Amino acid sequence: MASAVSVSIHTAREAMINSQLKPCGVISPRVVSAFFSVPRENFVAPARRSLAYVDAAQPLGNGRELMAPLSLGYLVEDAGATPEDSVLVVGATTGYAAAVMSRMAGRVVALECDPALAALARTNLAVYSNNVVAEGPLEAGWPSGAPYSIILIDGAVEFLPADLIAQLAEGGRLFAILHGTDRVSRAARGRKQAATLQLDPFAETAGTVLPPFRKAPAFHF
Repeated sequence: MASAVSVSIHTAREAMINSQLKPCGVISPRVVSAFFSVPRENFVAPARRSLAYVDAAQPLGNGRELMAPLSLGYLVEDAGATPEDSVLVVGATTGYAAAVMSRMAGRVVALECDPALAALARTNLAVYSNNVVAEGPLEAGWPSGAPYSIILIDGAVEFLPADLIAQLAEGGRLFAILHGTDRVSRAARGRKQAATLQLDPFAETAGTVLPPFRKAPAFHF
């Protein structure tokens, strides 16, 4: 029985790559290898392991979720991390995005604000020697690990806090799902130049806005 389950999960992981990621341009051999090597089923709620590879976000409770595979795939593909990169993953939840990035980058800090999720991330990421789990407010980043050459926000944003931009090295890049004023979410990239950064959307995809990165409602008479 265990062997049959293992084969089924292996097949589901291949299907995620071949039917969700590759047809949408997530094709870099290093990125594909990273996604294939990380068991996504270990990062979802136990009752949802059989659903780990469907093309949808996975709920984790308290309004948090594991991003849909394609949404993360767009960000990781565009980031193109190498062993020379130092990466901050913001909103790491149970650690899946950080694990994928750990297969590509030299050093990864996984930042999570929810104590229960941070504890799960520490357990899940214990086998990744180049990964450190940090616990604290997402909007504050993790200054003690800065500067980072890549910041990946594991969720959607409506704006970027100045503290995060400050922790990027000059020329460093930031990746997130940007929730636009038109209510459409898109994968977006930005490069820090002269201490400033502007996100450039490049692919429409799903994403739920993380509470610290949600704009306050505008007041109307």
